[in-house]
Amino acid sequence: MREQTALPDVPDAGAADGKPDAAVVRDALGVGVAVGLSGFAFGVTSAGSGLTLAQTCALSLLVFTGASQFALVGALAAGGNPLTAAAGAFFLGVRNAFYGLRLSQLLALPRAVRPFAAQWVIDETTAVALAQPTRRGVRIGFTVTGLTLYVLWNLTTLLGALGAEAIGDTDAWGLDAAGPAVFLALLAPMLKSCTERAVAALAVLLGLGLLPVLPAGVPVLTAALAAPIVLWARGRRSGGAGDGADRPVGAGEGER
Repeated sequence: MREQTALPDVPDAGAADGKPDAAVVRDALGVGVAVGLSGFAFGVTSAGSGLTLAQTCALSLLVFTGASQFALVGALAAGGNPLTAAAGAFFLGVRNAFYGLRLSQLLALPRAVRPFAAQWVIDETTAVALAQPTRRGVRIGFTVTGLTLYVLWNLTTLLGALGAEAIGDTDAWGLDAAGPAVFLALLAPMLKSCTERAVAALAVLLGLGLLPVLPAGVPVLTAALAAPIVLWARGRRSGGAGDGADRPVGAGEGER
């Protein structure tokens, strides 16, 4: 049985319901370059945490998910147990598995390619891919963002680790905030309905509120509960409104 997806497959870049390939490539390159440069911050932080050059570069090459990498080296720098640090990084990276479930439907890649594409399933590639209206756009956005970000992230990780002493404090440069800032800029225009805004607001409250009391990575997973909570509350309201609609027409006329 052929897999069904919600996106049309538009072969013509100039189709009316598609997005020009050049525009998709431009957006993907912008995200890849902006976030890829923050690999400097990871290289510096990792080297400052006591990891060797080989260990730092191996993390970027094999793990390739910035938040988990920063969580790991941050916990090590604070004197945490390596196993605990790795567990926190693992929990933080679990979200990529959920991204993969959605992207597998949108990309509809051949089975032989999927294991390689899985390495690029991260926040930024997912955000760019989901912003495209057609499968062609999804594939272009995912590929260009993933390739650009992977190459730049690993290159700047190497340069950051080599020049850790020369670069100094990464907070002063603001490199550690580049990735989250770009990701928020991508997500903000997608929050068009009241329900979507409510989910985003509740997720922020859960993530920030639980940050001081839960291990690294767990608050992010807990924030995912925002969606079912908001949808449940919306269903309750809709159900209440439906109950009122079933009342006799004249039942409440005297109250007007």
